[in-house]
Amino acid sequence: MSLIESLPEVEGRLVENRPLDALSWLRVGGPAEVLFTPLHMADLAAFMKALPAEIPVLPIGVCSNLIIRDGGIKGVVVRLGPRFNGFEVLKGREVRVGASALDAQVAKKAAEAGIDLAFLRTIPGSIGGAIKMNAGCYGSYIEDVFVRATAVTRQGKIVTLKPDDMGFAYRHSDMPDDMTITQAILRGPLGEPAEIEAKMEAALASRAASQPVKERTCGSTFRNPAGFSSTGEADDVHDLKAWKLIDEAGLRGARLGGAQMSEMHPNFMINTGGATAADLEGLGERVRDKVRAKHGIELEWEIKRVGEDG
Repeated sequence: MSLIESLPEVEGRLVENRPLDALSWLRVGGPAEVLFTPLHMADLAAFMKALPAEIPVLPIGVCSNLIIRDGGIKGVVVRLGPRFNGFEVLKGREVRVGASALDAQVAKKAAEAGIDLAFLRTIPGSIGGAIKMNAGCYGSYIEDVFVRATAVTRQGKIVTLKPDDMGFAYRHSDMPDDMTITQAILRGPLGEPAEIEAKMEAALASRAASQPVKERTCGSTFRNPAGFSSTGEADDVHDLKAWKLIDEAGLRGARLGGAQMSEMHPNFMINTGGATAADLEGLGERVRDKVRAKHGIELEWEIKRVGEDG
């Protein structure tokens, strides 16, 4: 009996052997054994509660910080659809946003309401993923605006997550990988919509000047090494940046198959067209090896890699 035949009934949609490359930011990866798109939060919770404990679960968003390996993902992959991308202005400086809402869209809608979440404008991906990895840029991070989130556990319990539950750190939270965020409350400072819009436009221009924004990339491939604070700022002793270590190891523009470390920003990995997940991950490991040999420093992946080898 196939996995899908043993799964609980749902109101949403279950699809067997669903190719994930088209859903992946990098356009690589094998299929999900089963892809589940819940109709609403109660549908998701009921499914999780009835799902046998031995079946693995992995929530994904738009995969803007994810390499899905060529062999695909075993078990159930959960992907929230458009019913989970709502946006609502609450009292004061708060907004309620669905987990599948894109970061950039949330920033723009908040700006229209005079709420400054401008840092989200240049972050690819969705709110659920941004919370999971404490995404941020230009000195602002999700932890700075996070009020609370609603999530569904692997056991099917609907829970409220507060800041003390999250364990936020640099590009990190303590959220279990099999927990699915469904919505969140964010709070930003008030401002004039036109000024917030100008701030976002300036950030977009700055990003375009230093990063390969028109390429197929997940952004920073590796974290900045130890010596950086939880906000990502260098301390007075260690001024280590991953891009600089990669550049000094002679890896700017390095290639493996269809994968390349960007000429423009050597900590950005690109699918130049036709890359496999193995190309991308293999190039990343080659970079780690050469940086280790050159500098004696172990680079840590910022991009998450999931699934089975092809």
